Amino acid sequence: MNEDFSVELRLPKGCPNCGSHKVTVSQAQKPDDRVFCSSCNTEIGDYQTAKQMLDEMPRSENEQLIEDVVNNRKPSSTEE
Repeated sequence: MNEDFSVELRLPKGCPNCGSHKVTVSQAQKPDDRVFCSSCNTEIGDYQTAKQMLDEMPRSENEQLIEDVVNNRKPSSTEE
């Protein structure tokens, strides 16, 4: 039996090759795991960089809501 041990995430920055925001990463999500575009399989970088992008990159409220839903996270508070 061949099981897929990867998860799909949505990043705020699109793939440099095709523009897709969806990426695939190992289910273990170790800092040095490679991250690939889900559409064209271009290597995007490592999980640590992708996680940092998710946590720190400013984006619109709409983008944030889309990412929260796709990444199965509770919606972020935008109160300032």
